[in-house]
Amino acid sequence: MSTLQRLTDRGLAKPPRWLPGNVQYETIMGSMAYGVSSDTSDIDIYGWAIPMKEEVFPHLRGEIQGFGHEAKRFGVYQEHHIHDVDSLGGRGRTYDLAIFGIVKFFTLAMENNPNIIDALFTPAHCVVHSTRVGNLVRENRRLFLHKGAWPKFKGYAYSQLHKLAIKQPRGKRAELVAKHGYDTKFAYHVVRLLGEVEQILIEGDIDLQRHNEHLKAIRRGEWTEDRLRQWAADKEAHLERAYAESTLRPTPDQAQIRTLLLQCLEEHYGSLADCLVDPDRAVVALRNIQGELDRVKDLLSPGGAS
Repeated sequence: MSTLQRLTDRGLAKPPRWLPGNVQYETIMGSMAYGVSSDTSDIDIYGWAIPMKEEVFPHLRGEIQGFGHEAKRFGVYQEHHIHDVDSLGGRGRTYDLAIFGIVKFFTLAMENNPNIIDALFTPAHCVVHSTRVGNLVRENRRLFLHKGAWPKFKGYAYSQLHKLAIKQPRGKRAELVAKHGYDTKFAYHVVRLLGEVEQILIEGDIDLQRHNEHLKAIRRGEWTEDRLRQWAADKEAHLERAYAESTLRPTPDQAQIRTLLLQCLEEHYGSLADCLVDPDRAVVALRNIQGELDRVKDLLSPGGAS
């Protein structure tokens, strides 16, 4: 049973009615996935689900793309601060959920969105729910990696650096600044993101917990902000070279990813014969229709066969 199904059954989460029973994959994210926290009270869950067939193939409900009213497509269900008072022996646990539709999830993974890529590469013990279709995607997760990960991860990393300078800390983050002189949580994300993309470019794989002791030291304030910024500058130069030398594809293999997506949908729905049109068959059909029209035109023209 998915976490979303369990929380819904207890009245703690209120997703669309169809969603809980169609979740294919859920994994724990955040500091637990990166191996830098022993605190299990707050849990970030990412996952994906397969909507009804008409959501994925809207032409089945009569929609014509670009014409008239088009129903809003499901992208993601998010709900934060779901408190389960009965978890952890009555100590309670708080959940943040993000459950994507399969098409949205595949699109973001193909773009190498860091959060979505991380969700595919979490340690096995962090995966809390996975169906046969979920396992299929996880087994093929390296298919999504390409050299475009570098600008994507770099952008996220430098966004964290920028927040160090401009974001006004509150709550626990304010406590970090007071204790260490800067927000060490932002700092460890900078190092984590650049470390991950280094693995992608060089190895075509990711181990999210490879440098967890290193990240723990940063969270404890053992690095100064100046040291962090110098490290990031040096790492950027190294990663530019790694990008140039990487043997990964420069862009995603859309054909293979599309094939994987269709495999998942066929496994879930059954035959997709009523959903997809074979382009070659369509061309043949159009040619046959044109041939019949030409024949009728010849018959009706002056001097045509009687």
